[in-house]
Amino acid sequence: MKNKILYSFLLLSFFSVTVFAQQKIGYIDSEAIMKEMPEAQDAQKQLDAQIKEWQEQLDKMQKEWKAKYDDYQNKKLTMSAQKRMEIEKELTQMEENIRDFRQNKFGVNGELFKLQEELMKPVQNKIFKAIEKVAQEEEYDYVFDISGDIIFLYTNSDYDLTAYVLDVVKSMENETETGNGR
Repeated sequence: MKNKILYSFLLLSFFSVTVFAQQKIGYIDSEAIMKEMPEAQDAQKQLDAQIKEWQEQLDKMQKEWKAKYDDYQNKKLTMSAQKRMEIEKELTQMEENIRDFRQNKFGVNGELFKLQEELMKPVQNKIFKAIEKVAQEEEYDYVFDISGDIIFLYTNSDYDLTAYVLDVVKSMENETETGNGR
């Protein structure tokens, strides 16, 4: 019985020390950092240009479908049953092509997603390395990104690491440009 009480006391003491240990927490705004990075801006311009091109193609396909549909609606009473079926089949095929195009380009695993990952991954990796460097140098236990889904009801700007991380990103770029980087 004494052993159980002693064991429970030691266990409780260990957890209370662990729970009440001081932890250092900071946060960043990755959107603010990305706005300052030329390669992130270039990647976004490439994405925007590609989105515009695909959207124009999609708009063209939809206009062609609409024109064919309107023409069909105007003439269907004078068409033979065979001709109506042919045009309805063409309209259905056009709808499927539009749906497939939209899914292939803009869907969850579509080309836009892949292109975005391809273009933004190097930028994100650079930011993550800078965050890791800042966190290790300044001994932060946690660093949160306030630009995403995490909602902070209050933040003390003393713990905002955005400018620091941005400085580290820029210094990493300078090291790479001068050949002093890895």
